Amino acid sequence: MGMRDKKRNQKRVLARRTAAPRSGEGKDFLPLEGGPGKRIRKQQQPEEPENTATVVYIGHIPHGFYEDQMQGFFKQFGDIKRLRIARNRKTGKSKHYGFIEFESPAVAKIVADEMNNYLLFEHTLRVTLVPPEKVHPKLWKGVRRGFIPIDRVAIERKRHNKDKSIEEHKKMVEGIVKRDEKRRKRIKAAGIEYECPALIGSIQPSAKKIKFDEN
Repeated sequence: MGMRDKKRNQKRVLARRTAAPRSGEGKDFLPLEGGPGKRIRKQQQPEEPENTATVVYIGHIPHGFYEDQMQGFFKQFGDIKRLRIARNRKTGKSKHYGFIEFESPAVAKIVADEMNNYLLFEHTLRVTLVPPEKVHPKLWKGVRRGFIPIDRVAIERKRHNKDKSIEEHKKMVEGIVKRDEKRRKRIKAAGIEYECPALIGSIQPSAKKIKFDEN
């Protein structure tokens, strides 16, 4: 073998060494995309927590859509356990939001998914699930007996007509006399000559002490 053949063989060996790394070399390099050494790892998606919510919040409730109407409408999805619409304590009018508790969490989930953004009487309903830990402990207080508005007129009538003590009556008369004096001053300051009639009963006789004979 001549010198030329030796040089050719050496060049071929060097070319092979540079093209293919030896065993144990190149382990720090990642294989190209789609190469034979690539292993596709399956990403484990986090499991969704089990739905246990049975209470549904409903907002933007239209006028006239009250307890009986809501009961008849939503019972088509499943059994309803309890239902409540928020109302004004004084007037009894609806505050246009409420809560429904279903027997099954699956039914509550379906209602929240299907009825959210549902157009009802020109109102877009807002329906969301309420987690069990966020349900107020007094949410269903008194829901069985229904809403009973407070009769403010009867309360005021009873307060006004109750028997007054001597001190309460005296205080009431003093207030009437003070208001009458202010009224007289305003009339006089306006330049109006008018004789205001005297108040009857403004002067109360003092209580007399009765002495009993020891005999």
